[in-house]
Amino acid sequence: MRILHDLLINIPATKIIGDSKCVVKHIQIDSRKVSSGDCFVAIKGTASDGHNYIEQCIDKGARVIVCEELPSNLYADVTYVLIGNSSNAVGLLAANFYGNPSQQIKVIGVTGTNGKTSTVTLLFRLMRSMGKQVGLLSTVQNQINEEVMTSTHTTPNAIELQQLLKRMVDVGCEYCFMEVSSHAVVQERIAGLKFTGAVFTNITHDHLDYHKTFENYLKAKKKFFDDLPETAFALVNADDRNGKVMLQNTQALRSTFALRTPADFKCKVVENSIAGLHLEIDNTELYTRLIGEFNAYNMTAVYGVAQLLGFEKHECLTALSFIDPPDGRFEQVVSSVQKITGIVDYAHTPDALKNVLHTINAIRNGNEKIITVIGCGGDRDAAKRPIMAAIASRFSQQVILTSDNPRSEEPNEILRQMNAGVSTNEKKKVLTIADRREAIRAAVQLAHSNDIILLAGKGHEKYQEVKGIKTHFDDKEELQNAFLELGK
Repeated sequence: MRILHDLLINIPATKIIGDSKCVVKHIQIDSRKVSSGDCFVAIKGTASDGHNYIEQCIDKGARVIVCEELPSNLYADVTYVLIGNSSNAVGLLAANFYGNPSQQIKVIGVTGTNGKTSTVTLLFRLMRSMGKQVGLLSTVQNQINEEVMTSTHTTPNAIELQQLLKRMVDVGCEYCFMEVSSHAVVQERIAGLKFTGAVFTNITHDHLDYHKTFENYLKAKKKFFDDLPETAFALVNADDRNGKVMLQNTQALRSTFALRTPADFKCKVVENSIAGLHLEIDNTELYTRLIGEFNAYNMTAVYGVAQLLGFEKHECLTALSFIDPPDGRFEQVVSSVQKITGIVDYAHTPDALKNVLHTINAIRNGNEKIITVIGCGGDRDAAKRPIMAAIASRFSQQVILTSDNPRSEEPNEILRQMNAGVSTNEKKKVLTIADRREAIRAAVQLAHSNDIILLAGKGHEKYQEVKGIKTHFDDKEELQNAFLELGK
């Protein structure tokens, strides 16, 4: 519990009507969670407006209402705080409520279209391997040392974020590595956070269903860097032309990593094979089980962060060489009989899919067939659907278009839009099977010894969402079952 007056520190309230010294038990932005003594923050969201639920929250016992517009009925026993921006205010309120935990732990945020999850997971595993107390906030899972919690969003809402950071501080964590999505920046979920550092991996076509234009998407990423304090560091991929854009207005210490251009942290791929990568980072050789040039970028970013945090170079590189790849990121399953290699990867953007297929083509001996099983999520950026199908058919010998998470959309309509991107010359190598389980079984039936099956798009996910209902579905599990069922 906190006194409202203390929660409003550094928050520019336009007007306060009522008792500013009342006790607040919890802060809520979801009207369904409100109980007696709570503070309800009314946010104008994309799907609904919290201001429509103020009366309901008061009936449930809320005694503080933070809002951008005062309701017509004001109650004498309720305190109203009129604010200019509720989305921003909730982060600041939550930070004050939980004692500003980000000021007591080093928080490093990673943003970019691809590589966020891999980079934060590798950073988490690196620090744990070096004996550090660490927190992780990622698309796959949230974690405090060895305690694993389910993750529902790439970046939690502002209240959950501060709760998790407080828990990390309470158990003695020194670092928190978190993904920072463009949605989280625009929706101000990271308001109230003090960042020690920020990393930019890359930016390509994604989330245009939300941002509408690539320029807006770029601005969202850039705002994260623009808002960094001068005490922080900003580490960007110099091989991505938009890396420089991220650094234009930041007050933070500027650093770069790259494979192709001059940078503060430089990496060279000596060899890329099915067994892993042989790298040279800052003139020191490193072997890792991670595969593909995209992972060379991730490893270099991780190394750069460790250096900027003050860790010894050779200790970092030695520890990095023993780290396992994150779940659902180029994860391999090999059939016991015919040695067919299955690769499960989260690639759900055109650039990520192209990177994965380029990697597979680079490490295959030449005669193996690549069979790609790919879908696109419903209620998401539809513009990338034909592009994804075009990339899959261009760089694979066989393609099966199937469902990802159709959500509220009709699977066959998504598949129709994907098929539109396949060229006439490549139509003959493309099959369409809406049922993802059957598509995976078909891929295994089509495969012969040493062929490679890529299951793209879902990666670590353990569910499939159709018409608002989530049912258990695990690509890796389905692939293993198909291998066993068909004796391969």
